[in-house]
Amino acid sequence: MITLDDVEDMTDLTRDEIAAIAEHDHVPLMTAAMTANYLIHEAKGPQHIQQVICEDIREALHNGDLNHARELFTVLRRFIYEHPEAVRGSEAE
Repeated sequence: MITLDDVEDMTDLTRDEIAAIAEHDHVPLMTAAMTANYLIHEAKGPQHIQQVICEDIREALHNGDLNHARELFTVLRRFIYEHPEAVRGSEAE
């Protein structure tokens, strides 16, 4: 049987990035991992993931959860470092 760890390990994203997608879409981690893997390989998919993480940060700030916003900001920084094509206006668009 394939486990969540197996699916997460097959993606090009970290577990924290997958968790941010799950939080944003209100779906289980398994579903988020499969969605993330699909998106990361699509044109403008990395930009969509970047937008999702930014929306999660805004939501955390709106709810006054500064610690979670900081955690998500760290996830965003790492995601952009690993996937520079996610930045809007990048040459990889």
